[in-house]
Amino acid sequence: MANKLFISTVEKECGKSLISLGVMELLLRNLSKVGFFRPIISGHNKKQDKHINLILSHFGINYLEHDECYAFTADEVIRMASSGQYDQIMEGIYEKFSALEKKCDFVLCESSSYEGITESFDLDLNIEIARTLAAPVLLLGSGLGKDVAGVRDIVKMTVDAYLAKDCKLVSVIINKGRQEDLEKLLTLLRKDMGKESIPIYVIPESEDLSAPTMREIADHLGGQVLYGEESLSNQVHKYSIAAMHLHNYLDFVTDKCLVITPGDRGDIIVGSLIANQSANYPSISGIVVSCGRRMEENIKKLIEGLPNPIPIISSEYNTFITSSKLESLRSTFSYDNTAKIKAGFKNFETYVNSEQLKNAIVKVASAGVSPKMFKYNLLQKAKSAHKHIVLPEGDDDRILQAAAELLRTGAVRLTILGIESEVKESATRLGIDLDKASIVSPALSNKFEEYANKMFELRKHKGVTMDTVRDALVDVSYFGTMMVLTGDADGMVSGAAHTTQHTIRPALQLIKTVPGCSVVSSVFLMCLEDRVVVYGDCAVNPNPTAKELAEIAISSADTAAKFGITPRVAMLSYSSGDSGKGEDVEKVRTATKIVRESRPDIDVEGPIQYDAAVDKGVAAKKMPNSKVAGQATVLIFPDLNTGNNTYKAVQRETGALAIGPVLQGLNRPVNDLSRGCTVDDVVNTIVITAIQGAQS
Repeated sequence: MANKLFISTVEKECGKSLISLGVMELLLRNLSKVGFFRPIISGHNKKQDKHINLILSHFGINYLEHDECYAFTADEVIRMASSGQYDQIMEGIYEKFSALEKKCDFVLCESSSYEGITESFDLDLNIEIARTLAAPVLLLGSGLGKDVAGVRDIVKMTVDAYLAKDCKLVSVIINKGRQEDLEKLLTLLRKDMGKESIPIYVIPESEDLSAPTMREIADHLGGQVLYGEESLSNQVHKYSIAAMHLHNYLDFVTDKCLVITPGDRGDIIVGSLIANQSANYPSISGIVVSCGRRMEENIKKLIEGLPNPIPIISSEYNTFITSSKLESLRSTFSYDNTAKIKAGFKNFETYVNSEQLKNAIVKVASAGVSPKMFKYNLLQKAKSAHKHIVLPEGDDDRILQAAAELLRTGAVRLTILGIESEVKESATRLGIDLDKASIVSPALSNKFEEYANKMFELRKHKGVTMDTVRDALVDVSYFGTMMVLTGDADGMVSGAAHTTQHTIRPALQLIKTVPGCSVVSSVFLMCLEDRVVVYGDCAVNPNPTAKELAEIAISSADTAAKFGITPRVAMLSYSSGDSGKGEDVEKVRTATKIVRESRPDIDVEGPIQYDAAVDKGVAAKKMPNSKVAGQATVLIFPDLNTGNNTYKAVQRETGALAIGPVLQGLNRPVNDLSRGCTVDDVVNTIVITAIQGAQS
């Protein structure tokens, strides 16, 4: 079961409040702590978001504060998007959501209100938010002002857009539909969604729910309430401009209308008040006096003598502008209008099958961990561990820029190896702050002799001399490795300017492999569009034996588990199951058998083809009884040639983020960078190394 739901609209004015109220009521019947989250709130006012206040106040949610329930204002998002800070928007949203999620059993999320640069921008933004939060989607459309074909077209387009991004849909609800179109619209939408249709509901437009109150009218006009404060909850079904003589105007008075007239029309004002009290005329909801004109004193005196007069509001605008402004007013739910909320619940329960919707929410599986969630969680783990990482390549700008970024977040402690004056000169040139880092030149370090003696003791059986050791220790890779070995650092990241061999050889000589593991291997954490999977080995072992391949699979499964990925291991080959023959397939088949025998706790399948490993449709045909097929999370390649080419092909062709290579099998974490790495690659690898350091 998912523990979150994202209510997303297809356009403006779909009536999210009604649906959020109904779904929140449904959730709170079954769960004790339900959170409410709006990634983006309207405008720039951070204190008075009506949707948040409505939900928190009506349901008495006292375990959350207003500021916990949103990430950004619409103005902030527009400014950030205009500056190309799209990733920062998503990271900020997930950070706030993640904090809220920890306090609740379930979080109901509500999309933005289409206040962005364009409607297509808002749609893309909401889809990306749903994907970032890995939240199933309840899609909300509107029938307001549209025929059946118009509603169907926009809903179908939006459904297709979400499904194209692998979002999971829980339900589709059309709000404010025309009563005469309900059945036809339901039939067409269900046909569009196919036989395995998710629940679809159409809620007709309700005059009581769409009618604004006199309080909303006063707020919208910025008007002054002159009389009738206690009746501001009166709803208005129609606006009526009074410009003719009273005896003619009275024929146009309708039930629950708002009379709009200039302030000097005492005859209309008094006549409307009397008509409202007369059994022969409909009830009038209120009066707006325009032009900022004050009523005559005798008219005011007359009103003040009446018992419970209807609300009278003064508008500074002329009659035309006042009425024009009111045409743009859209009524919303407010926490103090209990009558309207009660009517909303009744409407929701009448047209939405609550039990069916609840089952649909319960039934949908968790969407798992999105790439942005994964990266955010990694950073949080690194911050919690606050480990010390050594970076041997202080002469590489990418290393220094990544170091500055991580020092700013406080995720790690860092030692940078290099000549101090040169590192500081580079920092000034790059405009970055490295003041919190330790900068060490190996040859000048007060640890040099201590490390030399330790290294000599470890290597003297190989015939090395102290002079050889001292010469080696001047090399940043050996010095950094000794820092890790002695516990002066928790891990090392190198390789931006050095070969893999240069990085790994000192670790193999000094740190060595963990007991029971004869081979150092690597994985890439592949952040695909909708999930994170592990690829191994794509960087170290050219042609592993069956035993080595089994060790790589076991190490990769353990690495996946350390980073929150449930390991389901696929041992890849060019055939699936028993269909293939040949030396290469037999190697994979033997390796799979070794994994099953040595680690029965690991779900493993092999030999298996890539498509059968990741595609449920293919898996159902080729390996229908497999626990791994169709949902593999750890993919083990039979050799380096296949693995390296596959990870690069997937990375380049899909835009996937490849974090790694992450070395595994060593007693302490040392990780190798690609010489073509980016600053982000360096940041991610340091974060990974810090987490490994906390677990070693």
